[in-house]
Amino acid sequence: MDTGYISGNTHSKLLSLNIWGEAMNSGEIKKFRRVVTGHDTSGKAIFLHDGQASNVQRPPRGGVVSTLFWATDETPAKLRDDGDNAERTIGIPPPINGSIFRVVEYAPDSTVKAMPDGERAWSLENRPDSGGDAIQTNAGARHHGMHRTKSIDYAVILSGEIWLMLDDSETLLKQGDVIVQQGTYHAWSNRSDRPCQIAFILIGAEVPWE
Repeated sequence: MDTGYISGNTHSKLLSLNIWGEAMNSGEIKKFRRVVTGHDTSGKAIFLHDGQASNVQRPPRGGVVSTLFWATDETPAKLRDDGDNAERTIGIPPPINGSIFRVVEYAPDSTVKAMPDGERAWSLENRPDSGGDAIQTNAGARHHGMHRTKSIDYAVILSGEIWLMLDDSETLLKQGDVIVQQGTYHAWSNRSDRPCQIAFILIGAEVPWE
């Protein structure tokens, strides 16, 4: 398990993704093509990685599939032209001074509840944590998945629809909607009949409750 800091150099790097194919049904996972650029030893721009993103996590609690594309451990980020920053195990929040780029697919609530021990499937208590106390849960919340992280989260709804639940309010998000989330307690509730995919960029942040 790689949870340590990743070294790198100062060459520039970009990362992009494309979705392969049309939307799949609820029994299949949409695959992502991941393209990572960098430089060779002469400084020429090259493609470092071009292929299907392979770090796909299906937590045993069910209902969620997470595909990791990249992660950094510091700000400013240390860019690298060797290795792969997605070849690691990492939890929900980013490293406290770092970032995470991933897509998460949420199954319909009805599917999750129908699984064995389905109510527990929404619980965060067994999720891995990459940032010490960087993820916090609220045992008295109205949804078992209610949590907050020490991060600012940028998100885009790629497909489907989902309800974003806060302490005592909620709103329905649909394909193309974007979210800026500033360390708030929240949960995701997919009340539709098909999966919802969300692209997330999480950046470690200073938080007002400390």
